[in-house]
Amino acid sequence: MPEADFPGFPEDTLPFLKALGFHQSREWFHENKPLYEQAVKNPLAHFVDAASVAFAEADVPLKGSPRASTFRINRDIRFSKNKDPYNQHISGVLTRTGTKKDTGGVYFHFTTGGCLFASGLWMPSGPMLKAFRERLVEKPDEFFAIEADLAAKGLVWGEDNKLVRVPNSFKHVEDERLQDRLKMKSFIVERSLKDGSIKKPAIIGDLVSFAHDIMPMMQHVWRVTDHVREAESTT
Repeated sequence: MPEADFPGFPEDTLPFLKALGFHQSREWFHENKPLYEQAVKNPLAHFVDAASVAFAEADVPLKGSPRASTFRINRDIRFSKNKDPYNQHISGVLTRTGTKKDTGGVYFHFTTGGCLFASGLWMPSGPMLKAFRERLVEKPDEFFAIEADLAAKGLVWGEDNKLVRVPNSFKHVEDERLQDRLKMKSFIVERSLKDGSIKKPAIIGDLVSFAHDIMPMMQHVWRVTDHVREAESTT
């Protein structure tokens, strides 16, 4: 898709989300709902549609739709101490099936001072993580080649949700690099974006470039975990 088909997010998008952080009330939100739809909701839908078309044209096996791919502006506060009703960011994920329930894909997150793309294996189920770790131990060269390719593109693993010790079932592993990776509970890379970048048509091209950069990792994730995901979906 030509970049001009998505003009970029409006000037008001990030300022509205920032203001929402100071006005966490349903009354304020409903009073400003027309601005929310003009500056946030409608451009977000346009972005997802444009990204899906651009991916198809670039032979990237990911897609999405405004309804199935984006996360709600309303926060789920049922089990949270923070009772603020609204997120201060907009986000979504494009996957092979076009739904948020699929494994892997490209995640986008836009907020003042925190715009980014991300991808990888985020907080997988126990069986899925076990399968990933077993493949890592069985074929470490395969994993580290992918890791090196990511690093060459400026992408490194995040350190969140990391165990202090190697899981008991992998205590026999002596390689220190493998030990470190076996402690990881998620395998995620991020590419930070300048706030101004989301206001430009080139944001679609940026997303496509990121998808190309992470595709070897995604294909590895799918090879290792698809059979687990299929088994989980039938139980």
